[in-house]
Amino acid sequence: MVKAYCAAIALFLAVALLPAAYAAADPQWSQLNDSQRKVLSPLAAEWDTLRPWQREKMLDIARDYPKMNSAQQDRVQKRLTDWSRMTPFERDNARKKYQQFQSLPPEKQEALRKKWREYQNLPESKRETLRQQHPEFDDVEHLAD
Repeated sequence: MVKAYCAAIALFLAVALLPAAYAAADPQWSQLNDSQRKVLSPLAAEWDTLRPWQREKMLDIARDYPKMNSAQQDRVQKRLTDWSRMTPFERDNARKKYQQFQSLPPEKQEALRKKWREYQNLPESKRETLRQQHPEFDDVEHLAD
């Protein structure tokens, strides 16, 4: 009888405390601290609609942000801003292309990174010409970074 009673109390406490534990692991925008909100500001409008795993990933970025140099911080801000401006369809395509890139052998990944660096070093006029000739590559801008 005592074991059943203790088990019932333990179960009650676990169920009662579960929402609080879940909320701590999956905070709403209003629950973020000032430094987290500053780093993640491009996502403010959509934060409360992100999935828990997405929020966790973004909180990891915010945690590591102060340790980054200014170039890395600028890159994070640009990517968060770019991501926040994408439609769900564009985000889905970006995820798929990233997964395709990750599934390539390391030597092919490095070859693509090299081509990307070469492309970035071209004058804007030549890049524009290439974009017009190959519109299918418009949405792969960040894959090789």
